[in-house]
Amino acid sequence: MKRLQDQGHPANIFVNVIDSVKDCIVSIETENTYERNPWRSMAPFFFPFLHPDMEDALERGKSFGTGFIIHPRGYILTNQHIVSDGRAITVRALNKTYKARLIWEDKKRDLAVIKVAPPAPLPRAVLGKSEKARVGEWVIAIGNPLGLENTVTVGVISAKGRAFETAHHVYEDVIQTDAAINPGNSGGPLFNLYGEVIGMNAAIVRGSQSIGFAIAIDEIKPRIKNFLPLR
Repeated sequence: MKRLQDQGHPANIFVNVIDSVKDCIVSIETENTYERNPWRSMAPFFFPFLHPDMEDALERGKSFGTGFIIHPRGYILTNQHIVSDGRAITVRALNKTYKARLIWEDKKRDLAVIKVAPPAPLPRAVLGKSEKARVGEWVIAIGNPLGLENTVTVGVISAKGRAFETAHHVYEDVIQTDAAINPGNSGGPLFNLYGEVIGMNAAIVRGSQSIGFAIAIDEIKPRIKNFLPLR
């Protein structure tokens, strides 16, 4: 008789979800062209909502981020702040490395689509409906914090319908979550337990614990429809 241990613990509800979605997530590394940001010294006082990737990138000249595949031909959705100043964009997907190019961006809403040229179709993420997500619902964030690919954190939806601004971006429909979001997670997906993307991780509150924000996918989908597969 097969041991129960071999079947996995019955409470491990996240394992199958992660196995089903991990191949559609990519890590992004950019070589940046911008100089040290003059807003940095004032950011804690005037801009409490921050992109977790930006501070270290100002010193390194490189930044890490995350994206997810929205079309098998190599279209990838991410945050605009990750790739906007990128002199060179490198994407790692399915243990392969690609050079990517920026093909579309919405600076105000912090959205961008980059493109790689894969030799075969890539697995794409399933976009869900953030409208149906409920406060208290379990969610999963997967990303590339500090260059550590496919790092998984879990939490719940803490609130919906948030809105705020950073120095350069406006976020009009945001999901608040207590799933940990760290430098490099920006641009990565926030999944529900059906393996559907309900948001894109984008910002944190400086000095907080377990307060992260994801742009609701219903806010994003109409703006990227030209890059989605025909139904």
